[in-house]
Amino acid sequence: MGLPDASDSRLTALTRWVVDTLGFEAARIEPASADASFRRYFRVTRGADTYIVMDAPPDKENVAPFVAVARTLAGMGLNVPIVLARDEPQGFLLLSDLGVCQYLDELKADRATDRLYADALGALVTLQTADDAAARTLPPYDRALLWREMELLPEWFLGRHLGAPVGAAERAMLDRLFDALATAALAQPAVFVHRDYHSRNLLVCERNNPGILDFQDAVYGPVTYDAVSLLKDCYIAWPAARVRGWLADYRRQLMAAGFAAGDEADFVRWFDLMGLQRHIKVLGIFARLFYRDGKAAYLKDLPRVLDYTRAAAAAYPETAEFAAFVARRIDPVFEAAQARALASERGVKGA
Repeated sequence: MGLPDASDSRLTALTRWVVDTLGFEAARIEPASADASFRRYFRVTRGADTYIVMDAPPDKENVAPFVAVARTLAGMGLNVPIVLARDEPQGFLLLSDLGVCQYLDELKADRATDRLYADALGALVTLQTADDAAARTLPPYDRALLWREMELLPEWFLGRHLGAPVGAAERAMLDRLFDALATAALAQPAVFVHRDYHSRNLLVCERNNPGILDFQDAVYGPVTYDAVSLLKDCYIAWPAARVRGWLADYRRQLMAAGFAAGDEADFVRWFDLMGLQRHIKVLGIFARLFYRDGKAAYLKDLPRVLDYTRAAAAAYPETAEFAAFVARRIDPVFEAAQARALASERGVKGA
């Protein structure tokens, strides 16, 4: 078994749990992945069998929502990790291993892309329509949460990353925008929302594709939110016509499942404005991950997220003044801000 870094007390405790409590004496423990939260994942290999251990520091993360949502999704017939053992006080879960092939890897190679999206959208329709009673027990994706997410833009992306804090008139414009986007989101039918249903949280599986991860933050909210996460993915982009085709297929599946999806124009508008809300949030999150948490990998995805933001803002009258703000205040300074951040990261690595 590989020895942990002696300075990593969490990994030392996790190793003791796996070896002493679970009895995996001959196991090998290796990093599997980390995400944008404080959670980490390790792959445990014992003979021909592999497992995943989630490390969720209990002072920062709560494993109970993961356990509860995993049970609900498995009950819908979706392919999610099975919780095999848990130590909630320490923040450890032993999970079944769904594999290593992320959707993102296959999509970047454009291998079976239409089939992969068809599978993912089919699973999404199941998630959204199979158990409305369970969905209604989730925390609501309400106006306060939608607004709080968008506030990450002025604080972390505009103020910290661009060095461009907003004045009173611009703050009033953002308030109007945030109110309009929250109102548009809340006008949509509410469903079970995974909240991070994208190519890094979906695994390519031979059976019951896809494997679905990272669902612990699920909420009850707007129907198009997860479709935005998948089809306007922050990690890979497709031509607008291709996205519209997948979106139309998804809406048809919803309607076939008996869901009232509105007319096509309304559905597209819901999707675009929901995307603007999400990408405003993500601009702030990715900046915060760098400046607060020291995670620089997300900086390279900011241009793609800004492209989504710019396009959606330009498409509707109620977001036109924000589109003008992007052109006037963000576009002229964005490349320089990116260069500064990347240079500072290289300097830290080289120190």
